[in-house]
Amino acid sequence: MPELPEMENYRLLLNPRITGIPISAVEVGREKSINTSVEFFQQQLIGASIYTIERRAKHLLFHLNTTKVLVLHLMLGGMMYYGSGDDRPERTVQITISWGNRHLFFIGLRLGYLHLYDVLDVERLLLKLGPEPLEPEFSFNDFALLLQRNRGTLKSTLVDQSVISGIGNCYSDEICFEAGLLPSRRCQQLHQEELERLFLSMLHVLQTAAHQGGYMEMPLFSGDHLTGGYDSQCKVYDREGEPCVRCGRPLVRQDVSSKKSFCCLNCQS
Repeated sequence: MPELPEMENYRLLLNPRITGIPISAVEVGREKSINTSVEFFQQQLIGASIYTIERRAKHLLFHLNTTKVLVLHLMLGGMMYYGSGDDRPERTVQITISWGNRHLFFIGLRLGYLHLYDVLDVERLLLKLGPEPLEPEFSFNDFALLLQRNRGTLKSTLVDQSVISGIGNCYSDEICFEAGLLPSRRCQQLHQEELERLFLSMLHVLQTAAHQGGYMEMPLFSGDHLTGGYDSQCKVYDREGEPCVRCGRPLVRQDVSSKKSFCCLNCQS
């Protein structure tokens, strides 16, 4: 599932390519991926333009030059591709937004969605989300307070969007590995020094992954050499049986709080 770095990468790459240009056509192949009738969805988009793209947690917010906002959540298996009709991926496309001969294809939205809201409705929708971990005002003290009052494991807490927003299965494991902590550790058991390591690891992993394009497998457009650049740098996620980059012992997969998790039992504690 795309997480904060993947959605931030999409935001940065799409903003200069699709903003300020009137939308010429909208095709909906799966009505369940939107929250209105197809006719109303098309009516609201065609002729309007996107003036900016914002990210909140794992969502992208496409702000139209009207009172409307498109809210995208890719969920499991969702991705996007931007290009010409000849570039159309050989995958099932649920929604296509067009600007003349350029198109943004939304792929794999079987669980994900592209919903249309008024601005005020979006604000209410996102109220349940926790703080953004990369915002400058999110301090170590804020982070420590959130974890210390949580009884769950590091795994369940880091992926809980109401606690801290944007982190999922992949980066929770990568953060724990960098901090030398097992995802199964209980938050309330952590000492001050461990909390500090975890906080710094979270910032470093998320910033590095976003800067290097996240781990998505498919480029966003032809010639895109950034998207997916972090995949080869993941140290533990989906690396079961491979040698640990720190100690050489085989990495293991464990189910932690009913979620798959990857770690090194030798150099994480």
